[in-house]
Amino acid sequence: MSDATDVRHEVSAVRREVGGRRLKAGEARVVTISRVYPTTPEDLWDACTSIERIPRWFLPVSGELKVGGSYQLEGNANGTIERCDAPREFAATWEYGGEVSWIEVAVGAEGEHARLTIDHIAHVDDERWAMFGPGAVGLGWDLGLHGLAQHLVSGASVDPQLAEAWSASPEGVAFLTAASDDWCRPSVAAGTPEAEARPAADRTTAFYTGSEPPAADRDAGVEPPAAG
Repeated sequence: MSDATDVRHEVSAVRREVGGRRLKAGEARVVTISRVYPTTPEDLWDACTSIERIPRWFLPVSGELKVGGSYQLEGNANGTIERCDAPREFAATWEYGGEVSWIEVAVGAEGEHARLTIDHIAHVDDERWAMFGPGAVGLGWDLGLHGLAQHLVSGASVDPQLAEAWSASPEGVAFLTAASDDWCRPSVAAGTPEAEARPAADRTTAFYTGSEPPAADRDAGVEPPAAG
């Protein structure tokens, strides 16, 4: 990306939703992110499941990417592949920082293109949700889906160092800020009071962009959300 117009396009290209789901262990939050890509469902599926292609847009990964197999994303989450219905969907645990959540990844045709949908399902207590909202998880996926778009359009690998530098650039900060703001909308639609959702988005923006958190949070010693 190189200008504000690109930032607006990248943010608006993504569909963001927030919901809930009852699991055996109780109620869980569901953060959903979805985007259409100018490629075939088969190519999109390959980009999201091939151990050779995932590092070209996301993170280096090791393990056995098959049902029952385990995976490790370098410097990030690990987990177990729980089910797979190739080339349509797979589900896996997402284990990071001593906590376990789940991802469900679906690929489908949309006109002449293909849509990727990711549901990230986690038990999040009300206090943490009020503090950081869906963007704590959602912004990480926003960056991933942006990297995937770059890879699918150019066919080239995304340089991790350049990607990290971009996220700290004015354009990257504008992207993260706008995406964080947009996560506030489905949070409110899911029932979070706007008086809570807006400050939560601001805190998450501050964490991802390295900007100063709200003064009240600094005074209270608020801890940032877990990455991953």
